[in-house]
Amino acid sequence: MAEEKPKPAAALPGGLVQSLRKLAATLIAVVQTRLELLVTEIEEERLRVLHLLLWGCVALFFLAFGVLMLTFAVVVLFWDTHRLLVAVLLGAFYLAIGAIFVVVARRAARRSRLFATSLAELAKDRERLTSK
Repeated sequence: MAEEKPKPAAALPGGLVQSLRKLAATLIAVVQTRLELLVTEIEEERLRVLHLLLWGCVALFFLAFGVLMLTFAVVVLFWDTHRLLVAVLLGAFYLAIGAIFVVVARRAARRSRLFATSLAELAKDRERLTSK
C-alpha cells in the first residue's frame, strides 16, 4: 500500500485556516453591526438636537416678546412715580432668572450620555468574549 500524504491545513474541512476565516468573518460582522448602530444613534441625536433647537428658538422668541410687552406695561403703569426703579428691578429680576436657567442648562448638558446604546452593546460583547 502506498502511504497517503497529509493534506494541507487549508484543505482540511475543520482546519485552522478555515476556523480563522470564520472568526474573521464573525468579527467583521460584529464590527459592522456596531458601526451601523453608532451611525443610527448619531443620526437620531442630530435630529433630536435640531428639533430641540427649533422649538427652543420659537419658544424663546415668543417668551421674549411677551416679557418685553409685560415690562413695557409695568413701566408705563409706574411712569409718573417710580419708572426708573421699576425698570432697574425688572432688569435685575430678568438677569437672575437668566442665571438660574444657565445653571439648569449646564446640568442638563452634563446628564446626556452620547452613544449609550453603542457603549452598552460593546460592553456586552466584551463580556461575552471574555467569559468563554
